[in-house]
Amino acid sequence: MGFMQRRNYVQLTKESVGAPVTERSDITEEVVRDMLVASIALKYTQSNSVGYAKNGQMVGVGAGQQSRVDCTKLAGRKVQVWALRQHPKVVGLPFKSGVKKQARINARVRYIEGDITEIEHKTWVEQFTEAPEPLTESEKSEFMTAFEGVTLSSDAFFPFRDSIDHASRYGVSYVVQPGGSVNDGAVTSACNEYGMAMTHTGVRLFHH
Repeated sequence: MGFMQRRNYVQLTKESVGAPVTERSDITEEVVRDMLVASIALKYTQSNSVGYAKNGQMVGVGAGQQSRVDCTKLAGRKVQVWALRQHPKVVGLPFKSGVKKQARINARVRYIEGDITEIEHKTWVEQFTEAPEPLTESEKSEFMTAFEGVTLSSDAFFPFRDSIDHASRYGVSYVVQPGGSVNDGAVTSACNEYGMAMTHTGVRLFHH
């Protein structure tokens, strides 16, 4: 008889968030909230999955990838776009009156991504009163270096430190994960190197 995965009835609460295992330990009520928001979101996504939260909302989800670090990269790119939408050059894009909300959102995302083809650019630039100055890679990097306060959650333990290394590019200050890997020590050390605070829940949210 084959194994059937049962429904996940685990309820995550403040008590699910364990004591910090890192040198940094400033886990505030707001951070606990973000840890729970991210972890609950992952409970309902396909594994492998990781999620980034900030200010009580999800800002990036990477799910259904074959490796956890791929999830971290995928979701991280979404975080970067979300963060850069707050860049002064993005906020100040000179849209023509009458450009609808969703069209503005799409135009901002493409401006941030920057890989607009020549043919695409002809239509894209028509939405503005004047052609915007490009948002350079150095400007993006400078903005993201100052970006912080993001919480990273994983539906199962991080098997290697590579996810932490990648997450450091996207303003991650806090990490929550089940723990239980033989490499927990290396992951904790990586968090310490980046000045992140990390807690373990002991609750695996892995779901197929």
